Amino acid sequence: MNKLLSPAPVWPESGLAFVRIVVGIFMVLHGFEIFDRELMKSYLTWMSAPLSMIYIGKAAELIAGILLTIGLFTRLASIILTGTMLYISLFVGKGRIWYEDQHPFMFVLFGILFFFLGAGRFSVDYLLFKKK
Repeated sequence: MNKLLSPAPVWPESGLAFVRIVVGIFMVLHGFEIFDRELMKSYLTWMSAPLSMIYIGKAAELIAGILLTIGLFTRLASIILTGTMLYISLFVGKGRIWYEDQHPFMFVLFGILFFFLGAGRFSVDYLLFKKK
């Protein structure tokens, strides 16, 4: 009970890895829409941007998602994730981050979290860049 009420972290490395991997998988799933031509065209009704801009956004989601899932170049991936989702939150969702279009903004917050915390021990980043 003391551990539950304590301000000290409980399994911080495992918890961070779990959240990073789940967010990465969600981004991969969003990014895989790039391979559905009809769905990509339907996004033109949401925003007045060229189709190429929508493809760039979906490619960014896919790339950031893959990198986050495996924990490779996590800070770079988090910048890609944050930038893409911030654009969606502010311009596509017209800044409605409270109720109507809050999901993209939640990914912005996760991107900020991963930028500051990094990938953690359970990642490719840790294997490649750990100090010996």
